[in-house]
Amino acid sequence: MKFFYHPDQEYHAPGSFLVRGQLTSSPEGPVRAELLAQGVAAAGFSLREPDDLDTPRLRNRLAQIHTSRYLQFLESIHGRWREMPGASELVMPNVHPCGGGHHYPDHPVGQAGWHMHDMACPLGAESFRGILASAATAQAAAEALIGGHGTTYALCRPPGHHAGPDRAGGFCFLNNSALAATVLRENFSRVAILDVDLHHGNGTQDIFYYRGDVWTGSLHADPSNFYPFFWGGANEEGMGEGLCANANLPLPLGSDGKVFLEALEVLIAQMDAFRPEAVVVALGLDAHRDDPLAGMNLETADFTAVGRRLGQLGLPAVLVQEGGYPTEHLSRNLAAFMGGYVGD
Repeated sequence: MKFFYHPDQEYHAPGSFLVRGQLTSSPEGPVRAELLAQGVAAAGFSLREPDDLDTPRLRNRLAQIHTSRYLQFLESIHGRWREMPGASELVMPNVHPCGGGHHYPDHPVGQAGWHMHDMACPLGAESFRGILASAATAQAAAEALIGGHGTTYALCRPPGHHAGPDRAGGFCFLNNSALAATVLRENFSRVAILDVDLHHGNGTQDIFYYRGDVWTGSLHADPSNFYPFFWGGANEEGMGEGLCANANLPLPLGSDGKVFLEALEVLIAQMDAFRPEAVVVALGLDAHRDDPLAGMNLETADFTAVGRRLGQLGLPAVLVQEGGYPTEHLSRNLAAFMGGYVGD
């Protein structure tokens, strides 16, 4: 099993974000990678750095899941933002096209509002370098799987599953799980993305919603009362060629490990009906009871059980790190998952 992490991810390090009207310290920073790396080490593994960072191969694959204007926005917005008189150091929009806009603006503030659907994605001067490193890490893990190295793991931060074709959200900018699936599709005709993060993988859903070659399934806290609020209902099943290739299992807030594992069995059964040849696991650890974004009540031992069950899928698998935020338990949660996955 190979584990990947590109250290340039540290270049994305926003100090704050807006939540419930308050500017507060962001839980999505380089310290996450440090804690997750400790979890990898505690499980008895070591991280390796991807050989490549910014390559035409990576850019071409990203263009398959994100719009060209969005990719250009991510790369250029901070410089254009800072040219405005009185602009803040971080790109943080103050206007959004709620209800759907009809005109794509030229102005940096308008573009930021168009592409950043919430206030959890501030961009700094070096953010794009870190964001690209996170994507390159996911690509490296998927390529290693195709190269015959069995299950692989990508330590990605910022995470990616809230990033849609044309937008950032929920700390996410480039959709790492969708990128890994795109790489796998070059070798496998049917790929599944199984998302076990606390939050619904709305960006992943949107990217593949009209496609029948990539199945997307998400197990998450009910969005009726939890982020991302506007996606993740059980009635969202895909459209067109993607009809029945999307599955959502929203769970009540405060659900424990027993409820989570029972729902995981249901989601796996739905995935099995798709008959995937390979799977991307969008791995969240934020369902732990003490996570700062807590919405469920899983214990560390529950992640061992989740890992054990996913390790029994019998499919080539890429594990892509999504959520899981700094607590004293984060390292142990990842080590517990890995211990279960590889067989305790």
